Amino acid sequence: MWSTAREIADGDLVIIWFTRDALQPLHITAGKELNTRFGVYRHSDLVGVPYGSKVGSRNGKGFIHVLRPTPELWTLALPHRTQILYLADIAFVTSWLDIKPGSRVIEAGTGSGSFSHSTARTIGPTGHLWSYEFHEARASKAREEFTRHGMDGIVTLNHRNVCKDGFTVEDTVDAVFLDLPAPWEAVQHAKKALRKDRTTRICCFSPCMEQVMRTVSALNDAGFTDITMFETLLRPQQVDVLPAPPSVAGAAAQLKRAEARREEKRLRQIAQAQRAKRKRDDGDGDGGAEDGGAKGGKRARTEDAEDSGAADTPLAGTPAPAADAAPSAPAEERKISVSKAFPEVRGHTSYLTFAVLLPPAVYAAAQGAAEAQSSAASGAATPQADAAA
Repeated sequence: MWSTAREIADGDLVIIWFTRDALQPLHITAGKELNTRFGVYRHSDLVGVPYGSKVGSRNGKGFIHVLRPTPELWTLALPHRTQILYLADIAFVTSWLDIKPGSRVIEAGTGSGSFSHSTARTIGPTGHLWSYEFHEARASKAREEFTRHGMDGIVTLNHRNVCKDGFTVEDTVDAVFLDLPAPWEAVQHAKKALRKDRTTRICCFSPCMEQVMRTVSALNDAGFTDITMFETLLRPQQVDVLPAPPSVAGAAAQLKRAEARREEKRLRQIAQAQRAKRKRDDGDGDGGAEDGGAKGGKRARTEDAEDSGAADTPLAGTPAPAADAAPSAPAEERKISVSKAFPEVRGHTSYLTFAVLLPPAVYAAAQGAAEAQSSAASGAATPQADAAA
């Protein structure tokens, strides 16, 4: 679908990764520039760079990662023309419909082409996808993208209202996916398009429960079996590596050291208050203010010097620091991994209704067996009822 070369060439489509939530598709065209808040990048500077490279901007404002396109990245980066299917829905639908290499599939509601790209990769060159879009402008845009991405041999795009006009193939496809405002109106047409020589499957995407109920009624009327509905939810997790929290013993030792420091500070404050009181008493008892002032100043400077030294010397009666309070050689910092869910997730409310269509012969045999079993059950109940009477 896209370039498989190791290095980027002129004309290639690449995915520019700015941040986890900011991606942009870019067609490399020599002579053009990419100007973003992450810096300025010339397309010619990207030619010859290996896919997956980290490229710095010319003005030093930032950097980007240049990635090879995949259907997953295309889903995150494509320009939205309609509400799209995201990875959780796409993977679930592909699995339940049993889409695999060589499968022939119908998609009704091309939209922005998110599901189309993933299906094209899954079925490969031996399979085929018939895609139908009733909106002409969206159909034309999607056709251009399919051609540019090299999907013409795998995808046939039709501008067509399938609810009114049906599909262009009959008794051909292995699976049908309906992403339409009223999928129940296309169920009978889908039944005609599905193969009759094997078991086939259908999926209808609906954003509300009322649509699901009408779709289920239409599937029942059309003879589909194993009807079931799922809602898919996606909660990505972000994993960060953080320093490990201290052990209980280490935290206890740290608390003891903090308490010892507070006690030392309290005793120093008491000693300072006592010296200040003695100094005031000595000043009042001296004969002359001038002589007392000089003596008091000298004594104050001496006591201040003693107090400054006492800050680093434990006072009498101060509890000695614990043995584990002595500094030790720094140990290797341990790390732990912490996971948390993203506050916002790309996606929307979606209900996926699945059903199975059995071949006519198998369906008739199953119906006959069910009727026979019902008759046998009712016949067995009659003698019991007569006996009770």
